[in-house]
Amino acid sequence: MLREDDVVLIISNAPDTLLAKRMAHVLVEDGLAACVNLGQPGLSVYRWQNEIESAEEIPLTIKTTYGMHQAVVQTLARLHPYDVPEILVIPVIGGIASYLDWVREQTRSPGAG
Repeated sequence: MLREDDVVLIISNAPDTLLAKRMAHVLVEDGLAACVNLGQPGLSVYRWQNEIESAEEIPLTIKTTYGMHQAVVQTLARLHPYDVPEILVIPVIGGIASYLDWVREQTRSPGAG
């Protein structure tokens, strides 16, 4: 069972760089995430409504706490244009203590840090 202050990674994507930057800024400005990394565009291949589709997407790696993960998921779902956006919450089992503490400080309350 995760505690509220356990650090988690949230993996998502955006269909373009402009939206990816907007999502990142909203999450960090609102104190929901300590940091959001935008990756290089990549091709996603998937089945949608019985058809094989492909789309270029910008991967997002979001660092936050378990206590904030529901707010992050809701914000991403609100901002995302997809009917079924990729939003995965992954527990962090370790890391350098100073970085984990920094993530917790940044997400302690909206606008923190």
